[in-house]
Amino acid sequence: MSFPAVQGVHFRSCVIAELADAVSWAEVLLFRTFETVDLRSVWPNATNLRWIHASSAGVDRILDPALRESDWLLTNSGGILDRAIAEYVAAGILASVKKLPQAIRRQRERVWEHRGTSGVHGRHALVVGPGSIGRAIGGVLGALGMSVDASATSERPGDAEFARIRDVGRLPSYAGEYDVIVLAAPLTERTRGLVDAEVLEAMHSDAGLVNISRGPVVDEAALCAALAAGAIGWAVLDVFEVEPLPESSPLWGMDNVIVTAHLAGDADDFAERLWQLFEDNLQRYLQGLALVNVVDKQLGYVRR
Repeated sequence: MSFPAVQGVHFRSCVIAELADAVSWAEVLLFRTFETVDLRSVWPNATNLRWIHASSAGVDRILDPALRESDWLLTNSGGILDRAIAEYVAAGILASVKKLPQAIRRQRERVWEHRGTSGVHGRHALVVGPGSIGRAIGGVLGALGMSVDASATSERPGDAEFARIRDVGRLPSYAGEYDVIVLAAPLTERTRGLVDAEVLEAMHSDAGLVNISRGPVVDEAALCAALAAGAIGWAVLDVFEVEPLPESSPLWGMDNVIVTAHLAGDADDFAERLWQLFEDNLQRYLQGLALVNVVDKQLGYVRR
Protein backbone atom coordinates (compact mmCIF):
# COMPACT_ATOMS: atom_id res chain seq x y z
CA MET A 1 0.00 0.00 0.00
CA SER A 2 1.32 3.46 -0.87
CA PHE A 3 0.79 6.36 1.50
CA PRO A 4 0.66 10.09 0.77
CA ALA A 5 3.78 12.06 1.57
CA VAL A 6 2.96 14.35 4.47
CA GLN A 7 5.83 16.19 6.07
CA GLY A 8 6.50 15.07 9.62
CA VAL A 9 4.05 12.16 9.49
CA HIS A 10 5.15 8.53 9.62
CA PHE A 11 2.69 5.98 8.20
CA ARG A 12 2.53 2.31 9.10
CA SER A 13 0.06 -0.36 7.97
CA CYS A 14 -1.05 -3.55 9.67
CA VAL A 15 -3.77 -6.18 9.59
CA ILE A 16 -6.33 -6.50 12.36
CA ALA A 17 -4.40 -9.32 14.05
CA GLU A 18 -1.40 -6.98 14.43
CA LEU A 19 -3.35 -3.93 15.55
CA ALA A 20 -3.06 -4.44 19.33
CA ASP A 21 0.74 -4.35 19.04
CA ALA A 22 0.94 -1.68 16.33
CA VAL A 23 -1.42 0.86 17.87
CA SER A 24 0.78 1.65 20.87
CA TRP A 25 2.79 4.25 18.94
CA ALA A 26 -0.08 5.68 16.82
CA GLU A 27 -1.60 9.11 17.33
CA VAL A 28 -3.97 8.71 14.37
CA LEU A 29 -5.67 5.48 13.29
CA LEU A 30 -7.25 4.99 9.87
CA PHE A 31 -9.59 2.00 9.76
CA ARG A 32 -9.77 0.65 6.23
CA THR A 33 -11.32 -2.70 7.09
CA PHE A 34 -15.05 -3.25 6.73
CA GLU A 35 -15.02 -6.26 9.03
CA THR A 36 -16.76 -6.26 12.39
CA VAL A 37 -13.89 -6.47 14.83
CA ASP A 38 -13.51 -6.95 18.58
CA LEU A 39 -11.26 -4.12 19.73
CA ARG A 40 -11.27 -4.81 23.46
CA SER A 41 -7.66 -6.00 23.34
CA VAL A 42 -6.60 -2.99 21.24
CA TRP A 43 -7.78 0.05 23.17
CA PRO A 44 -5.68 -0.50 26.36
CA ASN A 45 -2.53 -0.25 24.20
CA ALA A 46 -3.62 2.97 22.46
CA THR A 47 -1.92 5.28 24.92
CA ASN A 48 -0.96 7.89 22.30
CA LEU A 49 -4.15 7.76 20.26
CA ARG A 50 -6.00 11.02 19.60
CA TRP A 51 -8.05 10.52 16.43
CA ILE A 52 -9.67 7.58 14.58
CA HIS A 53 -10.97 7.77 11.02
CA ALA A 54 -13.37 5.14 9.64
CA SER A 55 -13.30 4.39 5.92
CA SER A 56 -17.07 3.88 5.93
CA ALA A 57 -19.98 6.18 6.68
CA GLY A 58 -21.32 3.86 9.40
CA VAL A 59 -19.17 3.49 12.50
CA ASP A 60 -21.16 0.80 14.34
CA ARG A 61 -18.51 -1.83 13.58
CA ILE A 62 -15.93 -0.09 15.76
CA LEU A 63 -17.98 2.10 18.10
CA ASP A 64 -17.84 -0.05 21.23
CA PRO A 65 -18.37 1.26 24.80
CA ALA A 66 -14.65 1.98 25.33
CA LEU A 67 -14.45 4.14 22.21
CA ARG A 68 -17.78 5.79 22.97
CA GLU A 69 -16.59 6.92 26.41
CA SER A 70 -13.07 7.90 25.32
CA ASP A 71 -11.73 11.38 24.55
CA TRP A 72 -10.64 10.31 21.06
CA LEU A 73 -12.00 12.08 18.02
CA LEU A 74 -13.89 9.84 15.61
CA THR A 75 -14.52 10.81 11.99
CA ASN A 76 -16.18 8.92 9.17
CA SER A 77 -16.04 8.86 5.37
CA GLY A 78 -19.48 10.31 4.77
CA GLY A 79 -19.70 12.02 1.39
CA ILE A 80 -17.36 9.84 -0.62
CA LEU A 81 -19.84 6.96 -0.96
CA ASP A 82 -22.97 8.98 -1.61
CA ARG A 83 -23.19 8.96 -5.39
CA ALA A 84 -22.24 5.30 -5.79
CA ILE A 85 -24.86 4.23 -3.24
CA ALA A 86 -27.52 6.44 -4.81
CA GLU A 87 -26.79 4.85 -8.21
CA TYR A 88 -27.03 1.38 -6.66
CA VAL A 89 -30.41 2.22 -5.11
CA ALA A 90 -31.76 3.57 -8.38
CA ALA A 91 -30.46 0.53 -10.27
CA GLY A 92 -32.01 -1.86 -7.75
CA ILE A 93 -35.39 -0.16 -7.83
CA LEU A 94 -35.49 -0.01 -11.63
CA ALA A 95 -34.36 -3.63 -11.96
CA SER A 96 -37.04 -4.73 -9.51
CA VAL A 97 -40.00 -2.87 -11.00
CA LYS A 98 -38.90 -3.89 -14.52
CA LYS A 99 -38.50 -7.48 -13.23
CA LEU A 100 -35.01 -7.87 -14.65
CA PRO A 101 -33.94 -10.60 -12.17
CA GLN A 102 -36.81 -12.79 -13.37
CA ALA A 103 -35.94 -12.02 -17.00
CA ILE A 104 -32.30 -13.01 -16.42
CA ARG A 105 -33.42 -16.31 -14.90
CA ARG A 106 -35.61 -17.00 -17.93
CA GLN A 107 -32.68 -16.09 -20.21
CA ARG A 108 -30.51 -18.72 -18.53
CA GLU A 109 -33.32 -21.25 -18.92
CA ARG A 110 -33.75 -20.21 -22.60
CA VAL A 111 -37.41 -19.47 -21.93
CA TRP A 112 -39.21 -16.73 -23.86
CA GLU A 113 -41.75 -15.27 -21.44
CA HIS A 114 -43.48 -11.93 -21.56
CA ARG A 115 -44.03 -10.30 -18.17
CA GLY A 116 -45.94 -7.17 -17.27
CA THR A 117 -43.81 -4.56 -15.54
CA SER A 118 -44.28 -1.17 -13.93
CA GLY A 119 -42.30 2.08 -13.66
CA VAL A 120 -41.17 4.64 -11.12
CA HIS A 121 -42.32 7.98 -12.50
CA GLY A 122 -44.92 9.47 -10.18
CA ARG A 123 -44.39 6.79 -7.54
CA HIS A 124 -43.78 7.62 -3.88
CA ALA A 125 -40.49 6.83 -2.14
CA LEU A 126 -39.48 7.18 1.49
CA VAL A 127 -35.81 7.50 2.48
CA VAL A 128 -35.22 6.58 6.11
CA GLY A 129 -32.18 8.58 7.14
CA PRO A 130 -31.74 11.99 5.46
CA GLY A 131 -27.97 12.21 5.95
CA SER A 132 -25.57 12.81 3.07
CA ILE A 133 -26.20 9.34 1.58
CA GLY A 134 -29.96 9.67 2.02
CA ARG A 135 -29.91 13.07 0.34
CA ALA A 136 -27.97 11.73 -2.63
CA ILE A 137 -30.56 8.97 -2.93
CA GLY A 138 -33.38 11.49 -2.70
CA GLY A 139 -31.83 13.59 -5.46
CA VAL A 140 -31.42 10.64 -7.84
CA LEU A 141 -34.92 9.28 -7.20
CA GLY A 142 -36.36 12.74 -7.66
CA ALA A 143 -34.57 13.01 -10.99
CA LEU A 144 -36.32 9.78 -12.02
CA GLY A 145 -39.66 11.47 -11.40
CA MET A 146 -40.42 9.98 -8.02
CA SER A 147 -42.01 11.91 -5.16
CA VAL A 148 -39.56 11.54 -2.27
CA ASP A 149 -40.08 12.00 1.47
CA ALA A 150 -37.73 11.22 4.34
CA SER A 151 -37.93 9.88 7.88
CA ALA A 152 -35.74 11.33 10.62
CA THR A 153 -35.59 11.62 14.38
CA SER A 154 -38.11 14.46 14.28
CA GLU A 155 -40.75 15.95 12.01
CA ARG A 156 -39.60 19.02 10.09
CA PRO A 157 -40.31 20.91 6.86
CA GLY A 158 -39.22 19.58 3.51
CA ASP A 159 -36.25 20.87 1.54
CA ALA A 160 -34.54 20.55 -1.84
CA GLU A 161 -34.38 16.73 -1.77
CA PHE A 162 -37.49 15.81 0.23
CA ALA A 163 -41.08 17.00 -0.02
CA ARG A 164 -41.50 16.37 3.71
CA ILE A 165 -39.49 14.91 6.58
CA ARG A 166 -41.48 12.71 8.95
CA ASP A 167 -40.93 11.36 12.44
CA VAL A 168 -39.33 7.93 12.14
CA GLY A 169 -40.88 6.95 15.45
CA ARG A 170 -44.27 6.89 13.70
CA LEU A 171 -43.05 4.81 10.72
CA PRO A 172 -45.68 2.03 11.09
CA SER A 173 -48.46 4.61 10.77
CA TYR A 174 -47.38 5.85 7.32
CA ALA A 175 -45.25 3.06 5.79
CA GLY A 176 -48.24 2.02 3.69
CA GLU A 177 -48.24 5.32 1.82
CA TYR A 178 -45.07 4.48 -0.13
CA ASP A 179 -44.19 2.36 -3.13
CA VAL A 180 -40.55 2.09 -2.06
CA ILE A 181 -38.88 2.44 1.33
CA VAL A 182 -35.11 2.94 1.25
CA LEU A 183 -33.12 2.43 4.44
CA ALA A 184 -30.13 4.76 4.72
CA ALA A 185 -30.01 5.29 8.47
CA PRO A 186 -27.02 4.49 10.67
CA LEU A 187 -27.26 1.51 13.00
CA THR A 188 -27.98 2.77 16.50
CA GLU A 189 -29.97 1.43 19.40
CA ARG A 190 -32.91 3.43 18.08
CA THR A 191 -32.74 2.03 14.54
CA ARG A 192 -31.94 -1.59 15.43
CA GLY A 193 -34.96 -3.64 14.34
CA LEU A 194 -36.67 -0.50 13.05
CA VAL A 195 -38.32 -2.32 10.13
CA ASP A 196 -40.12 -5.09 11.97
CA ALA A 197 -43.24 -7.13 11.32
CA GLU A 198 -45.47 -4.16 12.16
CA VAL A 199 -43.83 -1.93 9.53
CA LEU A 200 -43.80 -4.71 6.93
CA GLU A 201 -47.49 -5.46 7.55
CA ALA A 202 -48.28 -1.77 7.03
CA MET A 203 -46.62 -1.72 3.58
CA HIS A 204 -48.78 -2.58 0.58
CA SER A 205 -48.31 -5.77 -1.37
CA ASP A 206 -46.64 -4.15 -4.41
CA ALA A 207 -44.19 -2.06 -2.37
CA GLY A 208 -40.45 -2.65 -2.23
CA LEU A 209 -37.78 -2.35 0.44
CA VAL A 210 -34.16 -1.35 -0.24
CA ASN A 211 -31.56 -1.69 2.52
CA ILE A 212 -28.12 -0.13 2.09
CA SER A 213 -27.69 0.85 5.74
CA ARG A 214 -26.99 -2.09 8.07
CA GLY A 215 -28.60 -5.52 8.25
CA PRO A 216 -29.86 -5.27 11.84
CA VAL A 217 -32.02 -2.25 10.95
CA VAL A 218 -34.40 -4.89 9.54
CA ASP A 219 -35.92 -7.87 11.33
CA GLU A 220 -34.69 -10.36 8.74
CA ALA A 221 -36.98 -13.21 9.78
CA ALA A 222 -40.01 -10.92 9.52
CA LEU A 223 -38.81 -9.72 6.12
CA CYS A 224 -38.42 -13.27 4.81
CA ALA A 225 -41.92 -14.09 6.00
CA ALA A 226 -43.39 -10.96 4.39
CA LEU A 227 -41.68 -11.65 1.06
CA ALA A 228 -42.69 -15.31 1.04
CA ALA A 229 -46.31 -14.45 1.84
CA GLY A 230 -46.50 -11.67 -0.76
CA ALA A 231 -47.14 -9.08 1.94
CA ILE A 232 -44.60 -6.87 0.16
CA GLY A 233 -43.62 -7.09 -3.49
CA TRP A 234 -39.82 -7.14 -3.57
CA ALA A 235 -36.58 -6.25 -1.83
CA VAL A 236 -33.07 -5.10 -2.76
CA LEU A 237 -30.66 -6.05 0.01
CA ASP A 238 -26.98 -5.16 0.24
CA VAL A 239 -26.59 -5.67 4.00
CA PHE A 240 -27.69 -8.46 6.34
CA GLU A 241 -27.87 -9.42 10.00
CA VAL A 242 -25.04 -11.91 9.42
CA GLU A 243 -22.42 -11.31 6.73
CA PRO A 244 -21.59 -13.17 4.58
CA LEU A 245 -25.23 -14.13 4.19
CA PRO A 246 -25.48 -17.81 5.22
CA GLU A 247 -26.17 -20.31 2.44
CA SER A 248 -29.20 -21.45 4.45
CA SER A 249 -30.93 -18.05 4.15
CA PRO A 250 -34.20 -18.26 2.18
CA LEU A 251 -33.38 -14.87 0.67
CA TRP A 252 -30.99 -16.52 -1.80
CA GLY A 253 -33.79 -18.40 -3.56
CA MET A 254 -36.48 -15.72 -3.71
CA ASP A 255 -37.39 -14.51 -7.20
CA ASN A 256 -38.45 -11.13 -5.84
CA VAL A 257 -35.18 -10.38 -4.01
CA ILE A 258 -31.87 -8.95 -5.22
CA VAL A 259 -29.00 -9.97 -2.93
CA THR A 260 -25.61 -8.25 -3.17
CA ALA A 261 -22.52 -8.62 -1.00
CA HIS A 262 -22.29 -5.24 0.77
CA LEU A 263 -21.08 -3.50 -2.38
CA ALA A 264 -23.47 -0.56 -2.78
CA GLY A 265 -20.73 1.98 -2.09
CA ASP A 266 -18.14 0.41 -4.36
CA ALA A 267 -16.69 2.65 -7.04
CA ASP A 268 -13.43 2.61 -8.94
CA ASP A 269 -12.37 5.93 -7.43
CA PHE A 270 -13.15 4.99 -3.83
CA ALA A 271 -9.54 4.70 -2.64
CA GLU A 272 -8.59 8.01 -4.25
CA ARG A 273 -11.52 9.84 -2.68
CA LEU A 274 -10.87 8.25 0.71
CA TRP A 275 -7.27 9.47 0.70
CA GLN A 276 -8.36 12.95 -0.40
CA LEU A 277 -10.76 13.16 2.53
CA PHE A 278 -8.26 11.72 4.99
CA GLU A 279 -5.39 13.95 3.80
CA ASP A 280 -7.57 17.05 4.09
CA ASN A 281 -8.53 16.11 7.63
CA LEU A 282 -4.92 15.21 8.46
CA GLN A 283 -3.77 18.67 7.41
CA ARG A 284 -6.53 20.16 9.54
CA TYR A 285 -5.42 18.00 12.47
CA LEU A 286 -1.77 19.05 12.09
CA GLN A 287 -2.79 22.72 11.97
CA GLY A 288 -5.11 22.45 14.97
CA LEU A 289 -8.22 23.14 12.91
CA ALA A 290 -11.66 21.57 13.31
CA LEU A 291 -12.02 18.26 11.49
CA VAL A 292 -14.83 17.45 9.06
CA ASN A 293 -17.20 14.49 9.51
CA VAL A 294 -16.79 14.34 13.28
CA VAL A 295 -19.05 11.63 14.68
CA ASP A 296 -21.14 12.30 17.77
CA LYS A 297 -20.14 9.12 19.59
CA GLN A 298 -23.24 9.13 21.77
CA LEU A 299 -25.55 9.35 18.75
CA GLY A 300 -23.41 7.12 16.54
CA TYR A 301 -23.40 9.41 13.50
CA VAL A 302 -22.36 12.87 12.30
CA ARG A 303 -24.74 15.50 13.58
CA ARG A 304 -25.85 17.69 10.64
